[in-house]
Amino acid sequence: MSIETQQELATDFVREVVARFGIDATTSARRTEDDGIYISVDGDNLGLLVGPKGATVEALQELTRTVVQRHTEEHTSRIVVDVGGYRERRAAALRQFVLEAAADVLRTGVSEALEPMSPSDRKVVHDTVNEIEGLETTSEGLEPRRYVIIRPVSAGSAEESSTGSIEEADDRSGEPADLS
Repeated sequence: MSIETQQELATDFVREVVARFGIDATTSARRTEDDGIYISVDGDNLGLLVGPKGATVEALQELTRTVVQRHTEEHTSRIVVDVGGYRERRAAALRQFVLEAAADVLRTGVSEALEPMSPSDRKVVHDTVNEIEGLETTSEGLEPRRYVIIRPVSAGSAEESSTGSIEEADDRSGEPADLS
């Protein structure tokens, strides 16, 4: 199935879900630089579609991916669904938080485990930290409690050999950082 067909199927699905919610909104789609599909829902009073901590928009995105995957036997494009600019605002705030956490890790040399987050939020963390020399990230845990650890590049082997595991080292430093 071509990316254009995937985009059309995904957009139609999102448009139908929005209509079933009884919300007056416009739905548009565009291709991303990495040949993904970005679907945007815009309008007034879209809070119901975003949900608490973005849970509804996450579910809508996952359902959209599933619908597209069920219609093709091939690899599907990465699909992102954003409602009222929520994901863009969330990504910007998360990037700022990660830059501050990364600065702390660089300054102290101590790894920092972040709170569990969605796959899309973890991607923002990984992408942001990958742009900072001297730091690396790993994801640990199981869904839905999967989280990211930011650590100095040299800390991985040193912490693991001296403490047995990154998780044990993080247990001594407390709970994952709270993003709320």
